[in-house]
Amino acid sequence: MSMEPIVTVAREKAKVKNAAWSDTGKDHFLSSLEKFRSGMNGQWSGLRRDAASRVRELGFPTSKHEEWKYTNLLPVLTTAFHINTDISDVTAADIRSLLPTGKDTELLVFVNGVFHETLSTLNTGKEVIAGNLAAFHTSENVNRHLSRYAPVSTEPFVALNTAFLSDGAFIYIPEEKRYDRPLHILHLNDGRKMPSMSHPRNLIVAGKGVSANITESYHSLGTHTSFTNVVTEVILSENASLELTRVQTENRLSSHISFTEVRMDRDTQFRTNTITLDGNFVRNNLHIVMDGTNGSAILNGLYIADKNQVIDNHTLVDHASPNCFSKELYKGILDDKAQGVFNGKIFVRQDAQKTNAYQSNKNILLSNDAVINTKPQLEIFADDVKCSHGATAGQLDEEALFYLRSRGIGLEEARVFLNIAFAAEVIRSVSNESLREYLMRIAKMKLRKEI
Repeated sequence: MSMEPIVTVAREKAKVKNAAWSDTGKDHFLSSLEKFRSGMNGQWSGLRRDAASRVRELGFPTSKHEEWKYTNLLPVLTTAFHINTDISDVTAADIRSLLPTGKDTELLVFVNGVFHETLSTLNTGKEVIAGNLAAFHTSENVNRHLSRYAPVSTEPFVALNTAFLSDGAFIYIPEEKRYDRPLHILHLNDGRKMPSMSHPRNLIVAGKGVSANITESYHSLGTHTSFTNVVTEVILSENASLELTRVQTENRLSSHISFTEVRMDRDTQFRTNTITLDGNFVRNNLHIVMDGTNGSAILNGLYIADKNQVIDNHTLVDHASPNCFSKELYKGILDDKAQGVFNGKIFVRQDAQKTNAYQSNKNILLSNDAVINTKPQLEIFADDVKCSHGATAGQLDEEALFYLRSRGIGLEEARVFLNIAFAAEVIRSVSNESLREYLMRIAKMKLRKEI
């Protein structure tokens, strides 16, 4: 696998087309950054310095920027968030309800971006190397892969995350290991004392022939606003297989921006599930580069929003090699004045013959004020391919609703039943049984407006 960053034609086009950025919020973040850097040691100082320069040069996107045209960033950019690197007084009782992946899970807990060792449980032995990045900063795999793939030069929030780089999760699975125990990275933003922000960095490296299941989950506490800006880099070596599930249940005072960059070598299998069940504003960026032949990527997503929530999913699958397969299914359920955004791009390079790529976005609008902006895209430069995409938006099936009500089911419960049936296709794609049951329970609570 090539270890050099790949900059796709799509990104180069975006860089030229969307050169104008806003300085709104830049001064606040740079001021916070200077305070942060004054208390940091020398590790990654070069990465942080170069990334801070990119933040200064880029600024932040506005609605005039094509990739952010439906998303208002002002609440994030104009809030005086604070970096709190002190160990939080969060207890095991505070996170007990946030552990859906089963009792045998290996757990990494981060509070406000800081590793919380006493709440973490690690018994991986030699099968897996797992811990926090700061503890492994001299590791060959960290130095080889950290910040090699996520696009610092063109993405301002990736640059911002890198400028604040201090810690996050590190998971390395050596060659030919089938690791059956689930790994869970839990990030908690504690806003009980002040508006807080964190910039976690996750690095996941799967060796040749590896098989593993990893969950990232994001939550928040307190009555103050919070902002999570996370970057995750995933590297799959030859013949590796990985399922990565992202669960987002932060509260209505939270904003969340994520960028996940995945690099796939030959004969690899990658499945990702992005489940967003709460949070005031959520933007997920998922980029997958299929950098080897015979790769398979499955992307599943579910978002349920009501009131004034905004949930924005941007995906890019870059078919850079021949004989690869990708399938993408994102579903949304939107109520009240909630806004959903889906922008999915399949990019097929000239040499990527025999590509099979499919993409679908389906949405249910439960009110006349709910909005979905969906934009599936294909950019194909090869001629021997099978590619398709589609998007739908509509209301609940009135005949199905009438049938349920005729069987004595109340109107609201009948609506919940139909919505859960719609969402279940995505939730069932999660292989971990405990996590699947947790997601189904939270989804039902959300649809019943119990959360």
